[in-house]
Amino acid sequence: MRLLLFALIFAAEAHADPFSFADFTWLNGASRQREPIIKTPYFTGQFLADVNYVYDFATPKDHTLVGSTSAGRTNEFQLQQLGIGGDFNYKNTRGRLMTQFGMYSVMTPRNDASTARGQWQLNDAYRYLSEAYAGYHWDKWSGINLDAGIFMSYVGLFSYYNSENWAYQASYTSANTPWFFNGLRLQMHPDDHLKIELWLINGWQSYAMYNEMPGLGYQVLYRPDGENSFLSNGYWGADTLKNPGRDRYHIDNSISHKYWDLPASAISKAAFSFTFDLGCEDGGGVNCGNQYFLSAMLYNRVWFSDNHFAVTLGGGAMNNPGRYLALLPPVNTGAGEASATNNSCANCFTQNPGDSFHAWDYTATFDYMPNDLLTYRIEFNHREANVPYFGGPGGISDTTPDLVKTNDRINLAMMVRF
Repeated sequence: MRLLLFALIFAAEAHADPFSFADFTWLNGASRQREPIIKTPYFTGQFLADVNYVYDFATPKDHTLVGSTSAGRTNEFQLQQLGIGGDFNYKNTRGRLMTQFGMYSVMTPRNDASTARGQWQLNDAYRYLSEAYAGYHWDKWSGINLDAGIFMSYVGLFSYYNSENWAYQASYTSANTPWFFNGLRLQMHPDDHLKIELWLINGWQSYAMYNEMPGLGYQVLYRPDGENSFLSNGYWGADTLKNPGRDRYHIDNSISHKYWDLPASAISKAAFSFTFDLGCEDGGGVNCGNQYFLSAMLYNRVWFSDNHFAVTLGGGAMNNPGRYLALLPPVNTGAGEASATNNSCANCFTQNPGDSFHAWDYTATFDYMPNDLLTYRIEFNHREANVPYFGGPGGISDTTPDLVKTNDRINLAMMVRF
């Protein structure tokens, strides 16, 4: 039976390229670029730059920003990301390489606890790579790809690259879910409206494996027309270091809808996205009743003047008892093995079973986009939690860090993608 199914798959005729039937540059988490600048039969090049200035109203004396994957320091200019790379293909063999320099090369490896297991410095080995994989493409259906290496996850809808997003600071649903996976990915496109993706990976945004079992996951992406996109992700893994009896389950679902598209009018386009996540950990001293993740976010974006200007309003909330998905403030010893139960200072952010963590946020974003390659962004962001979590005026570098329950800031950014 399996051999018959395999034969039927590979006997199917090739269809149109995936999702080529409409323009999806309006989607949150998707590139606005319609045509690549550098394109040859064997290589399509890409360049990314993201420079920000984050003004934190708390004015922490050490300029450290807490709880964000999109920015790490405040009240100073920072190169958040610089990436150079692209896609290679020859005789159905394919590969992708994208480097990451700037703040991302420090912030992203820091949030991976798996590198504390065993020898070799994986957080240094992969530091300057955001994507690095190779694979093979079969010209069946609308395409079948099998890739191995580091690839983007897109669990939580937002892209790892801020130039592709409607807002600079993603809400908790996206900011606390994976940006990348390390392992194997099978992509199947039965037609140009549907993608089914299967993952065999080291773990939840991890360079290494936390225990002995790999993580398993899937993605189903369906776009019935040019105005709607439906996304569903699922994951299972054992992602608590040296606790193989603790299982993690997670589901992630998003709906995106474009409800207005009149390029000649003052309001040229409008769309919204809604994302809902639910997950928990069970076993190894916890259960789904006291160790879970419940989160949602909603965004609405309106474009003006032939898509040269845009305003996005949105936000979300999460409840994460046990804090197993909450980003650790840098007051802890790092994201490695000791951080999960670090009680060595008076104001550290612990991750003990049942520790409560409720948080919510909202953002207002204004974009000026002179062309499809460049975005100037100004954004107001308010975040709040039920426990001290964000950096206060005293900063977090002292023996007793100053953590507070609210954070207000303005994000200024210039982002290039071509």
